[in-house]
This record gives sequence, C-alpha cells and structure tokens, in this order.
Amino acid sequence: MAPAQLEEKLQTLEEENADLRAQVEWFKRNLFGTGKSETLDALQTCLKLGEEAAQPDASAPKKETISYKRAKPGKRDLPAERFKNLPVLETTELIPDAVKADPEAYERIGEESTFEVKITPPKLWKHEIVRLKFRHKLDRSRPPTIAPALKRPVDNSYASAELLAYIALGKYLYHIPLYRQEKMSAHWGAQLSRKTMADWIEAVADWFNPIYGRMRTKLLEGNYLQADETPVRFMDPDQKKGKTTQGYLWVIGRPGSDVVFDWRLGRGYDEATSLLDGFKGVLQSDGYGAYERFAKKNEKVVRVACWAHARRKFVEAEKDSPQAVRMVLGLIGHLYRDEHQYNDKRYSPKLRSIRRLAQSSGVLSRIKKVVQILQPRARPKSKLGKACTYLLGQWTALLRIRRHGQVRLDNNLIENAIRPSAVGKKNFLFIGSPDAGQRSAIIYSIIVSCERHGIDPLAYMTDLLHRLPTMSNQDDLDPLLPSNWKEAL
Repeated sequence: MAPAQLEEKLQTLEEENADLRAQVEWFKRNLFGTGKSETLDALQTCLKLGEEAAQPDASAPKKETISYKRAKPGKRDLPAERFKNLPVLETTELIPDAVKADPEAYERIGEESTFEVKITPPKLWKHEIVRLKFRHKLDRSRPPTIAPALKRPVDNSYASAELLAYIALGKYLYHIPLYRQEKMSAHWGAQLSRKTMADWIEAVADWFNPIYGRMRTKLLEGNYLQADETPVRFMDPDQKKGKTTQGYLWVIGRPGSDVVFDWRLGRGYDEATSLLDGFKGVLQSDGYGAYERFAKKNEKVVRVACWAHARRKFVEAEKDSPQAVRMVLGLIGHLYRDEHQYNDKRYSPKLRSIRRLAQSSGVLSRIKKVVQILQPRARPKSKLGKACTYLLGQWTALLRIRRHGQVRLDNNLIENAIRPSAVGKKNFLFIGSPDAGQRSAIIYSIIVSCERHGIDPLAYMTDLLHRLPTMSNQDDLDPLLPSNWKEAL
C-alpha cells in the first residue's frame, strides 16, 4: 500500500477513534455522571475500548459518603409558609400533669402552638343514589313516577367522575401503570380490576375527545405554533407476539395557550402535514426536515428555528474545544439576557421585534463569524463539527425570529410539555395498542394544558366528567377548555 494511502487510512482510523471516544465519554457522563447513581464504583465506568483501566486518582477528592440520620427537631421541620393553606382537621390541647392534678391552683396565661402534617390515604366509599318512586293518590290509573337516573360517565358502571379522574391522573400524571393501581386498590378498600380500569381510561378519553378537538382547532387558528415529537413504543397486532413497534407523540402548543398531543405511527412529512393542516403563521421547531418542508410547501407558513437546540449542541461539544465553545455560548447568552429584559419590561410583540432588530445584529454577526471560523478546524463528525454544521444550517430560520415579536427564542416550552409522556413511557415500557396511543394523546393534552394554566387537573377532569354527560352537541365547549375553565365555587 502506498504511503499516501497508508496516511489517509491512518487519518480515517484516528477520526473514527476520536468519534468513538467522544461517544463513550457522552455515555459515561449520562449513565454514570453526577446524580445518575450514588452506588456505582469508578471502575465500573471503564469501558475497555483500547484504553487503560481507569484507576482512582489518589489526589482527587474522595467521593462523599451519604448517610441518613434522623433530623433533629428545629425550625426547618416547620416550614409554615409551605403548609399555610392546609386545613386544620384536628386540634390537640396538651395540659401539664400538675395542672390536671390541681386545676383550681392554676390560671391560663397563654399558649405555644405548633403543628404536624398528617395524611389520609385514599379510601373508596359508596355514594348511595336512591330514586324515590311515587304514585298519584287520586288517579291510580296513572303510572308510577320516579326521578330520572343520574347521567354518569360510564353507563351501568359503579365508577364516579371522581374515581375515573383519579385513575386517569394516576396513570398519566404520576406514571403509575394500571397493574400497580390494581395492587394499590386493595388498600383503598376494594380490589379494582386492571381490565375494568383500562375500560374506564377509554371512556375518559372518549368524553374528553370533543374538548381535545376544540383545543386543536383553536391552536391551528392562531398565528404562532411550537411543534415537536417524541418516540413511543407500542404493541402492534401485525407484529410477532411480544414485539413492539415505534410510534410517535407529536405535540403542538403556543405560549399561554393549551397543548395538544397527537398520536401517529410515523414521523414523516405526511404526518406533519396532517397534524398542521390549515395552520397559517409562524411555526417554531427544531431542525427536523419535515417542518421545513411543510413550510416551503405552504406559502403562508414561516418556520423559525430554536436557539436552545443550537446552544445544546455546543454544550455537548464543550469538552472537545472548551475555549471556542465558551465563546459561542457567551454570545448566545447575550441574546437571552436581552430577551429577559424585554420580558421584564413587558414589551409588546411589535416593540420586541423592533428591539431585537436593533440590538441583536452585532451579536448575531459575531456568532456566525466565530462558527464559520471553527467549522473548518473541526472534524465533521466531531461534536464541535456537528454543532457548527447544525447552527449554520439553521441560520436563516434562527434569524427569522427577530421579525416575529410573538415568537420565543427557543422551543423549550413545548419540550417541557413532552416530559410527562417521556417519564410515563419509561414506566409503561410501551403503549398496549395503536388505538391506545390516541387515548394517551388526548389525556396528556388535558393534563399538560391544566398544568400550564396553573389549574388542578384532578378538579378539572372531575368537573368535565360531571358536566359533559349532561350536555348536547350544540352546547358551547369553549368555556370548558383548560385555557378558559373556572372552578365552580
């Protein structure tokens, strides 16, 4: 083999080796890093891919041993501010033994008060509904009269609106699978069947579906959307038994408005098109090509990018080139500091756009210049190379943010909305069927929207399950949307 070929091959192998080492470092940081595990030995982080076994550094500070001791009573045990809204259901007055023995010899001059926080575990109980039957005293030919049966969410079922909301919330907010709730229910006073609870979840999703549809319509009618998607495994009846297939929860939302999840079997352009069908305005997303393609084919849609995604890739590359990366991060930080000032001063969208155009041009120019200098110096497959390529590839979409004052610098709000589903899928492992995916999307939309608006999802879901069975198709649903809902006094 010619020397030039050997040199080229050596360079290729060195680049592959560097890429593998970067991947290993990323893996070690995420799996064994601070906060991931308190029990793993440092030697367990050594993956022997051509490197020496990592030996503990004698000069390095020793890992802190965590011990758990009973806290001594003190002011920190009494965070009165945190619990100030809890009701007092029981009061105990403690009288000294000496006073009990001779109460006539003492007079009360004051008191010292403290409290402890108690909990009442969940307990099933029955609400008995008695429909009184009457007959006419004078005209016995008339048939007996009886009050109509109450309309309940599930016909011929003992499940109340409160119980249905509690089970659904346990699964989708607190990520407790139904098989665990089945075990827990035995301690509530009666065993609830997992199959029965699954039927209840389906009924809850069916009742919420009109609300969900109206939420989606209202979002698409606006002029600004944030969008993202996350993969979720599901059981596919067409696959071999025990095998799962990957589906996706797509998410759209707008700051200050509701959030809508949508279940799709794929992640392609067609899915994005059907999800966003009818939308006209500014669409903010990460660099996934389906969104850009959708915007290009719809002249009334403008896609803007996300500074958090661009910044995150440089954060991941910081170890490879600390000084260069910190320079880029510092410049991006200027954009966020300006944005915080606009928020504090409560600028209107128009004024925000004017200030962005006036203040950010210099910073943006420096960011681009620095990244253009860094890109040819970095290997294309390195983290720094990928960060530079991503930012420059999204540059035009990032610049568009300046001209749309209603748009945030990043897509973080919609990513935060995805987090409950991300935790849930770790507990559930997979969704039971394709149909169950859309039911999950509906209930996630309700719960996440409630949390975004600062309302109690249990109170909201219970109220809807009481009211919806009594409503007709002609009733206005807008007052019941999470963004408009007011709890009954």
